[in-house]
Amino acid sequence: MICDVAVIGGGPAGLAAALASGGAGAKTLLIEREGRLGGILKQCIHDGFGVIRFGQKLSGPEYSQRDIDELGKSSVERRLLTFVSRVHREEEGFTLTLSSGEGMDRVRAKTLVLATGCRERTARQVSIHGTRPAGVITAGAAQYYTNILGRLPCRRCVILGSGDIGLIMARRLTLEGAEVIGVYEAKSTPSGLSRNIVQCLGDFNIPLHVGKTVTRVFGRKRLEAVEIASVDEAMKVLPGTEERISCDGLVLSVGLIPENELAETLGVILDGAARGPLCDQTYMTSVPGIFCCGNALLVNDLADYVSETGRAAGQNAALAALGKGAFGGPAVSGSPVAGDCLAALRADSNFLCLVPQRLNTEALEKETAVFFRTKRERGKSLVRAESEGRELFSRTYNQLRPPEMERVIIDFSSAGLKKGSEVQFTLEEKI
Repeated sequence: MICDVAVIGGGPAGLAAALASGGAGAKTLLIEREGRLGGILKQCIHDGFGVIRFGQKLSGPEYSQRDIDELGKSSVERRLLTFVSRVHREEEGFTLTLSSGEGMDRVRAKTLVLATGCRERTARQVSIHGTRPAGVITAGAAQYYTNILGRLPCRRCVILGSGDIGLIMARRLTLEGAEVIGVYEAKSTPSGLSRNIVQCLGDFNIPLHVGKTVTRVFGRKRLEAVEIASVDEAMKVLPGTEERISCDGLVLSVGLIPENELAETLGVILDGAARGPLCDQTYMTSVPGIFCCGNALLVNDLADYVSETGRAAGQNAALAALGKGAFGGPAVSGSPVAGDCLAALRADSNFLCLVPQRLNTEALEKETAVFFRTKRERGKSLVRAESEGRELFSRTYNQLRPPEMERVIIDFSSAGLKKGSEVQFTLEEKI
């Protein structure tokens, strides 16, 4: 098969990218390794999705179904239960090797959109010692057992980490009759959204313990207990603070890692802060013809933003494939995507991450979305963007928290940026 754009991943980012690419007139193929589209949203039955995009509180399945319905009306071709085993870069595009129940297949595409999402950290990745009994699972796995399979994974559990999925599962397991002993967070502040701390823990009297972590698990066939200990600011265990708690379940909500193994095999440069590919405002990566979006680019706390980056990446991938707009000429070798027109976005040490990290000066528009997170909790703070002594953006925030990603719109088109220009972002707390 030959197509203009191949979108890898059928979650909210991939759905939005495929719809935008097809809507721009490109022949588009959407590839998903599961049997159903929707990604992680299939099992997120709580509401809160779509407030920004649709002006409504939707559940995860309701949110994704809107795009799935639109996809059914489009010309986008879908391949489900299909795994991309290899991607080979060629002079004028890419060759994808696909594996499915029907055997091996090859697809040629002019441009790619990587919408591969992210995965959860495991117990071994956070240095929990002990045996390997049943009952130690990630929050996403607990959500799948409960919401998709209709099985209660435990009766009495400890939740490690105060990420949003962990907080939501604390409430969900409580509603299903399990006893949640508490949520334990190694950091001094919780990692989830403020609304989830209130709605999922406070409303159900589930205790939150900060500065504490799980250091060991006990049990042979099934989890019998965990060891809890206090930690200092350097995350080192404080001797004498160990406490053993009986339980049959340990639910881990200890962070997400963008799935970028495929990007790395293609030579895409990754940003160490965001853990996703370096990109410009069109979501083009360092490799011409490859775009990235959603949680593969930057772990988001709102699906609305995932879809936003997906739409932009899909549309720009289509323009590059068709040689239109700022991507006039061949999609790979003869357009600004080859890196000839890039300006840099720099963030000071107070930012945890900032996306995009650069600008294609041939594609500047009056409205460019910039996403960032602060490195630590702050009170009233000022965020500024300057280039060559000229202020391009300034906004005061009453509060900034690392778990809550911020999105700002900046007009870079009138800034006179050219190849080699730099835009410096600064964040300072106001007393």
